[in-house]
Amino acid sequence: MSLGDLNVACARALVDELARGGMAHACLSPGSRSTALALALERHPAVQTHVHLDERSSAFFALGISKATGRPVGVATTSGTAAAELLPAVVEASQSRMPLVLLTADRPPRLRGTGANQTIDQAGLFGRYVREDLEPPLPATSEHPERWRDAGRSAIRAAAGLPIGPVHVNCPFDEPLVPTEPLASKDADRVHVRQKPSADLVGPDDVERAARALSGARGLVVAGGRSWDDLQPVLDLAGSLAWPVVAEPTSLVRVRERSLAAGQHLLGCAAWLDDHRPDVVLQVGAYPTSRATQRLVAAAPTLIVVDVHHLEPDPDGRASWRLRAQPEDLAKALLGRPFARDDEPILFAHTGDVAPRVEELEARRIAPAPFGWRAEWQGADDRARATIDRTIDAWDQPFEGRVARDVAAAVPKGGVLVVGSSMPIRELDAFMAPRDGLRVLANRGASGIDGFVSTALGVAAAGAPTFAFCGDLTFLYDVGALIWNARRGLDLVLVVVNNGGGTIFGYLPQRDLPEFDRLFRTPHGMDLGAICAAADVGHARIERADDLSTAVHEAASAGGIHVVEVMIDADLDRARHGEVQDAVDEALRSVR
Repeated sequence: MSLGDLNVACARALVDELARGGMAHACLSPGSRSTALALALERHPAVQTHVHLDERSSAFFALGISKATGRPVGVATTSGTAAAELLPAVVEASQSRMPLVLLTADRPPRLRGTGANQTIDQAGLFGRYVREDLEPPLPATSEHPERWRDAGRSAIRAAAGLPIGPVHVNCPFDEPLVPTEPLASKDADRVHVRQKPSADLVGPDDVERAARALSGARGLVVAGGRSWDDLQPVLDLAGSLAWPVVAEPTSLVRVRERSLAAGQHLLGCAAWLDDHRPDVVLQVGAYPTSRATQRLVAAAPTLIVVDVHHLEPDPDGRASWRLRAQPEDLAKALLGRPFARDDEPILFAHTGDVAPRVEELEARRIAPAPFGWRAEWQGADDRARATIDRTIDAWDQPFEGRVARDVAAAVPKGGVLVVGSSMPIRELDAFMAPRDGLRVLANRGASGIDGFVSTALGVAAAGAPTFAFCGDLTFLYDVGALIWNARRGLDLVLVVVNNGGGTIFGYLPQRDLPEFDRLFRTPHGMDLGAICAAADVGHARIERADDLSTAVHEAASAGGIHVVEVMIDADLDRARHGEVQDAVDEALRSVR
C-alpha cells in the first residue's frame, strides 16, 4: 500500500467511525494537505458534504446544521491559518453546547517549529473550548488505520458527553497525498447511533425539596434557552402549580395558551410588578436574554435553577438551589403530587443546605397562592398584548418590534426562525406572540454576530423551511456566505433590519460619547440591494410596515435565497419602544 493510499485508509477509518456515531454532514474547504479527509468524507455513503471557500463560514454553516439536527457535524480544513479560522465557531459551539467535530489536516509533526511552509502548532489550537484534543499517529504502517478509528470513537464519546461540545482531531499527513488505488465504497445502509448524554439523576431528596419550595408559593416559571427534549412536562408542571410562564422564543415553550404573550412588557411595568412579585422563580434552561427577566431572577427571594447544558445559567450566583438535571426529569417527578393551593398554607422544613436568605424564607410560613394568581397575570397579559398590537399596528413606518412579531408569525408551521444577536433576539423576546409549530434558533452561546448568515444557511441545509431575522451589520459581517451559497440550491428568507448601523449602542451609555457614531454605531451607507444583485439573490425593500408579511410569503414561495430589507429610522424606533411600554403601563393601571 502506497503512503497516499495509507493516508486515505486512515482518514476513511476515522470518518467511518464518526458516521457510525451519528455524523451525517460535513463541511469542507479546499486544500492540499486535507486531500485524504476530503476524499474520505466525500466518498462516504452516509455523509453529505458541503464545500465552502471560507473556513470560518464553513464552521458556522456546520454549526447551523448541528443546531437544526442535534447531531455531530464535521468540519475539515487544510493546515495552517485555515485551521485557525474555525475558532469563532468553536467558541460558539462550546458555549452553546453543539457537537462539532473539527478535522484539521496537518503537516508531519517533525516540521513543527521549523518554519516549514503552512505549518503552525495545531495541537491544542482551540484550548479549553474543545472537549478533547486528539491526534492520531502519522500514517506509516498498516496498523495505523485502527488507531485512527479509535480516535473517531473517542471524538464521538467526547462530543456527546456532558457537557456536549466540539472536539478537535488534528490529522497529520505526509506526502504523497493523493491515493493510487480507487477508494472502495461501503454499503450505504448504515445504522447511526445518536448518543443522548446523561444528566445527573433527579433523586427522591431533590423531588421532596422541590415540592416543598414550590408548593403553596406565588411563583413564576422562567424558560430560557432550551436545554431539554420533552417540553410538555415543564408546561404541565406550571399548570399544576397555577404559575405563569415567561418563555423566551428559543426555549420553544412560548406556545399558545401556555405562556405569557407580553411577558417582557409586564416585567417592564414597575408598578404592576411591585404588586405581583413572585415568592419563587423556577428558571429552566439558560440565563435570560432580556434585562427585565434578568432583574426578575436577580430579585427573587427564592430562585431555583434547573439546567444541565448551559455554561452558566446563574452567572451572578443568585440561585438558592442549582440542580444540574434535565428540567423535564424534575417536572415528570413532580407531576401528580398534591401541591398546596389557594387557602392551604404550607410550613417549609429547614433543609440546612441553602443560602441564608432562603433559610429565613423556609423558616416561616409562606403565604399561600391567592385564588387567581395566574388569572391575574393572564388578565394583565391579555390587556398588555392587545395594547401592544393596537399601538404598533397604527404606525405605517416599520418598527423593529413589529418586524419581529410579523416575521415570527409568517414562518409556516414546522419551520425554523434563526434570529441574530444584538437587537433582533431582544425584539423577538419582547414582541413575538406565542404560537405553535415554530423552532427558534440563535447563536447565544457567545452572542456574537459573526457567522450568522452561514449559520442560517446551515440550518436551511438541514431541510426545514428556514427564515432568518438579523440586523444590517450582522448581515454585512458575513455577506461572503451569501455570495458563495447563492447558487447552491438552498432556500432561505433573510429579513434584514436596515437601521444604518449598530443601534443597540443607542440603548447603552456609549450613546452620549462624542465619538458614538464613528466608534460604536458605525453607519455603513451600503446599498444592500446592489449587494444582493451582485450575489444573484432575491431582494425586496420594505418601507411600509403592512408590506412586510406579503414580501416574506412571496420570497418563500419563489424559493432560493431572498433578502427582505426593512428600512428603519433608528432614532424614531428608539422613541417608539418607550411609547409601547408607556401604553402598556397605562393599560395596566386599572388592573393592579
